Amino acid sequence: MKEALLDVQKAIVDLNYEDIQTVVRKCLDEGIPAWEIIKEGIGGGMKQVGDRFESGEFFLAELIMSGEVVKEAMPILENKVDTAKIQNKGKVILATVKGDIHYIGKNIVAMMLSAAGFEVIDLGADVHEEKIVQAVKDSGAVCIGLSVLLTTTIGGIKDVVDALSEAGLRDKVKIAIGGACTYEKLAEEMGVDAYGSDAVQAVKIFEGLLEVV
Repeated sequence: MKEALLDVQKAIVDLNYEDIQTVVRKCLDEGIPAWEIIKEGIGGGMKQVGDRFESGEFFLAELIMSGEVVKEAMPILENKVDTAKIQNKGKVILATVKGDIHYIGKNIVAMMLSAAGFEVIDLGADVHEEKIVQAVKDSGAVCIGLSVLLTTTIGGIKDVVDALSEAGLRDKVKIAIGGACTYEKLAEEMGVDAYGSDAVQAVKIFEGLLEVV
């Protein structure tokens, strides 16, 4: 791999806000396409961050900080990227359920999925089920990720499942849940397809779900 791309990866893993734009511009100056910088540099860096998180070397704070580093890089690349060159693994709708305004975990999941080649449709926080149903209709997405942090809003998961069923869409989509108050048995109780204990698992979960849609 080109040294400039390795420098991008290193800046992300080192949580280096100061140098990320410099190393990204260096890649562009060397003629490396923006899509390659995103896929190999940023995606590769986020993969390393994810691996360190899974091994216990990094914690949630480092995940959040790495996302902020990536945010620093993206404005330089967004207008230069040839989206046709980036592998599109599929569309994933993300939302924090109604009544819950937390978004940090969801945003980290969005970042991890985007870096891995998914097209992410982020509906934000405190999202009512009707908006999710409409997003499925409009986008044709077959995967949904629901974030739930508050025990008082767990019922929002079932409301989404029921709304999709009423719209005749439930058997056309796969749903994964995550968040502080979620757990494996809850996924079964709510009639969804998968549970993720942390943001790093999201890539593997949605890759697996897309295989069985």
